[in-house]
Amino acid sequence: MLESNEMSALTREARRVRPQNPAVVDDVWASLTRPQKELSPKYFYDATGAALFEEITRLPEYYPTRTERALLRDWAHDWVRSLAPRTLIELGAGSADKTRILLDGLPPDATYVPVDISAAYLKGVADSIGREYARLRVVPSRSDISQALDLPAGLDHPVLVAFLGSTIGNFDPPSAVRLLHRVASAMQPNDRFLMGADLKKRRDVIESAYNDTRGVTAEFNRNILRVVNREAGTDFDPDHYDHLAYYNVAEDRIEMHLVARDRQVVTLPGKGSVVFAPGESVRTEISCKYDRSRVSALFEQAGLEIESWITDPSSLYALVVGRPVDRP
Repeated sequence: MLESNEMSALTREARRVRPQNPAVVDDVWASLTRPQKELSPKYFYDATGAALFEEITRLPEYYPTRTERALLRDWAHDWVRSLAPRTLIELGAGSADKTRILLDGLPPDATYVPVDISAAYLKGVADSIGREYARLRVVPSRSDISQALDLPAGLDHPVLVAFLGSTIGNFDPPSAVRLLHRVASAMQPNDRFLMGADLKKRRDVIESAYNDTRGVTAEFNRNILRVVNREAGTDFDPDHYDHLAYYNVAEDRIEMHLVARDRQVVTLPGKGSVVFAPGESVRTEISCKYDRSRVSALFEQAGLEIESWITDPSSLYALVVGRPVDRP
């Protein structure tokens, strides 16, 4: 563990050698000055965060990844073959691990479009997939899907848009509808949308998944402060914040927070300072939980309808196939 003076020296060095992105600075400042301080979960995934999340997916408490992977293996390969999409678009591609199950069902000369906010991640995914699937055309697209859906022009249809990992749960309902509407607006009648959704279940099962006994999720949570320090120039001291994850029953969602152990003053160069009182938190993630009616309501508002609903025997998780609603 770094001592405070070592951490400060590293933070100063990071500021000196890495110019800050004005859009990131503005986003972080706006988020930290809300009544409930927030940081977007899109800042979790630097190389360290990605490695920690991969470790989380292998933990016994964390059921979503292994359940989704099993559903994909049991059902999706044959379904993709029958759909025969000419293009697979994956939103929030990450490491594209589970995507290989879908890629195996594509025609060999199809196009794969991984979409992610991280250019470094996209390059790694594109290089890896390009080596494994030599005849597949890989066209990475850097895009912040929370703000826009910037896709390459001239994609062949039918298109399958995949949004796995229950990432839709990280968006509150209005934001989720806006995102899904962007997806629906880009689809033609013979295109399909495949989404993973974590389902409502016993509170203890859900909370255990975000509070593992080894503390990996806690370290993953704190790492967001290191990412924001580097990307926005803040001076968070991660060692002064504790991980908190709980199920908000009224909103049907997990909330992850980092709680200040003592008074903290965080400075954002060019903007000002934000004070954390002892016990005050910054919310780093929400993860909404669903049932069919809740997904159906999101789809309806976005211009989609449910075509298929596939769940595991324990009803932990669902794969949802959506199609665009006919537009006049």
